[in-house]
Amino acid sequence: MMRLGCCYYPEHWPEEIWADDARRMVEMGLTRVRIGEFAWSRIEPQPWRYDWGWLDRAIDTLHAAGLGIILGTPTATPPKWLVNKMPDMLAIDAQGQERRFGSRRHYCFSHLGYRGECARITAALAERYGNHPGIVAWQTDNEYGCHDTIVSYSESAAQGFRRWLERQYQDVAALNTAWGNVFWSQEYRSFAEIDPPHLTVTEPNPAHVLDYRRFASDEVVTFNRLQVDLLRSGSPGRDIVHNYMGFFTEFDHHAVSRDLDVATWDSYPIGFLEQFWFGRDDKLRYARQGHPDIAAFHHDLYRGCAKGRWWVMEQQPGPVNWAAHNPAPLPGMVRLWTLEAAAHGAELVSYFRWRQAPFAQEMHHAGLLRPDSIDDVGAHEARAAAGDLAVLGDLGPPPKSVALLFSYEAAWMFEAQPQGRSFRYMELVFAFYSALRQLGLDVDILPSSAPLDGYKLVVAPSLPILDPALTERLTGLGVPVLFGPRSGSRTRDFQIPEGLPPGPLRDVLPITIPRVESLREGLVEQGDGFTVARWFEHVETALEPEIAVQDGRGIVYRQGPLRYLAGWPDAALLERLLSMMASESGVAVTTLPCDIRLRRAGDMTFAFNYGPEPVDITDFVGAPLIIGDRLLPSTGVAAWRD
Repeated sequence: MMRLGCCYYPEHWPEEIWADDARRMVEMGLTRVRIGEFAWSRIEPQPWRYDWGWLDRAIDTLHAAGLGIILGTPTATPPKWLVNKMPDMLAIDAQGQERRFGSRRHYCFSHLGYRGECARITAALAERYGNHPGIVAWQTDNEYGCHDTIVSYSESAAQGFRRWLERQYQDVAALNTAWGNVFWSQEYRSFAEIDPPHLTVTEPNPAHVLDYRRFASDEVVTFNRLQVDLLRSGSPGRDIVHNYMGFFTEFDHHAVSRDLDVATWDSYPIGFLEQFWFGRDDKLRYARQGHPDIAAFHHDLYRGCAKGRWWVMEQQPGPVNWAAHNPAPLPGMVRLWTLEAAAHGAELVSYFRWRQAPFAQEMHHAGLLRPDSIDDVGAHEARAAAGDLAVLGDLGPPPKSVALLFSYEAAWMFEAQPQGRSFRYMELVFAFYSALRQLGLDVDILPSSAPLDGYKLVVAPSLPILDPALTERLTGLGVPVLFGPRSGSRTRDFQIPEGLPPGPLRDVLPITIPRVESLREGLVEQGDGFTVARWFEHVETALEPEIAVQDGRGIVYRQGPLRYLAGWPDAALLERLLSMMASESGVAVTTLPCDIRLRRAGDMTFAFNYGPEPVDITDFVGAPLIIGDRLLPSTGVAAWRD
């Protein structure tokens, strides 16, 4: 059964209340507690002078109450004395400004001296607590990249990039060819001449930018691996995790997760709705719930990162402090988010935070308790969720149905050369995902390298770099496969492929794309009951289009099990196309009311109502309900066994 937990900061509170806090956590149904990820200045107040006493007592107190402890390495918040000691450890942003001390994440991943300090503090923690019976897991650092801190343009990063390039290309002449540096006389004589791609007069070479993004991502991988290796050696048998964020593509989470036991993420559905691309109508309708697919999308994305094991490390329990506007969740939403995570296979949901802080930057960020230690709304809903989980018991694994292929590298490529300012990779992927969910389908979000046997339908919203082996593998699956716009449009060196896009896909789906258009708002191509906006591709082929716009130009082409979608689709086109493909694959479609979502786990089916009004779900409930009602109220959850 999924566990519940919370994030706790004993260093923020008087020691005399720690034991009572721990008792109340257990009484609430919590069994896990995360601590320590921001406590470096208390662990080591002076260089090489550790103060373990308070942390020893905190860990012992929490363990004595029956709580399993997830201990964080404190490397997201290096203390001021360390910054003073090595001021060049600070990152430099794209405008050439230092990212200075005074908040958090004030370091550059490439600074070798800082890496050494991280290794030292991590090793010290592992030596002291690695075999403590209360430690059940370790979290490395905290939210890699939060506040735009992955890509740094420091001198350390520049030197690291040059070394990275030399390993990749061996010869600078090969790099000049790969990047097309003959254009605008950009050729280099040695790797030592190459700088990071920023502060250029106009846009930098996109191949240069892409390699810099690859380098920056690899720096996160090796930075994380440094800590993982020390923790595995000093604390064997404990899970090692990291907490990822929402709609965040600045590094390759699949690559980082290969060194982890569990992928975790920090779930703030209302804040994400407010901060990202969603339209005004959605932001008003779901202002206190979050869009119906935001949490689920990330559950399914991070489940695909670490061999299926994933947690929610931080679950929003009330209003947050960091979005443009911060409404409170509707009553029942914290319970709904908790049970939805269980339905998607989470092993843990941990609420952020135990008690709202009365000081510093997060004073307006709600916790399970108010600052005066009275239970807040989230505490009551955590108790309710614990009771529901006890009734539901163990849930089986999510079924294999639809695989959605996701690429962090694709996001970097489209940021480097969008061609239209509204072409956002994550938004395109989310549109495909949401359309699948509105058809009642279960989705796994996977890297293209993942095994795909057993899936009945495969969707690739966009894979600009297509490996011929992947197209061969997808063709051999014998199930419907859909490629979205810009798939096969570039080589690994960020060049147009020989023979034009879609590159190697042309061998199995004979189309050629000689021209593309990006369309401003209001400029659309009309189809029969649908529109294509933002992006439209001209296609040359002897194939007849399966779906065309009004003037006869094709938008969907098919050969055997493969289809290509040559533009940015609206919801109507996606529903039509994906329904057709689901029917071919034998996957049952359930056309849902706009606010209802389904998810299956083992033999259990869940329904979630994200809307502001009750919805009758009788039409797609075929068994007695274990929890919930057929007239499902706003924020309601129902579950039944098929």
